[in-house]
Amino acid sequence: MKMITIKELSSKDEILLAFPVMKQLRKHLDESTYVKLVLDAQANDQYKLLALLENSEIVSVIGYQPMITLYYGRFIWVCDLVTDEHKRSKGYGEQLLSYVQKWASENDYESIALSSGLQRKNAHRFYEENMKYDKVSYVFKKTL
Repeated sequence: MKMITIKELSSKDEILLAFPVMKQLRKHLDESTYVKLVLDAQANDQYKLLALLENSEIVSVIGYQPMITLYYGRFIWVCDLVTDEHKRSKGYGEQLLSYVQKWASENDYESIALSSGLQRKNAHRFYEENMKYDKVSYVFKKTL
């Protein structure tokens, strides 16, 4: 029988345990940079990193942060959401995103927003069809 738990990762060791899964989404990051960025975001931007564990194995992770902007008001920005490529289509991403939605609602946030790469067609289908998210804008980026 599968035992599913969701846990916030806060220590350096816990954050490191999630790297193999996060690396599947953030391929450009090495382990050291990943840990530094997560710790910095946790200390300075209220970033939270959660893991969904199946029988003590991290199979999916989500990173998010509470924000306030004039466009969205009080909202949650989902920075990262990925399920291990060998464990996809089992509802793990949906469980994590639903968990964050519930947390947001209980803490008086008005909405959840995220960005997804143009090439990630399966992710777009997941957000729109499974999670009932609306496509509301494009995200633009300029590297400095």
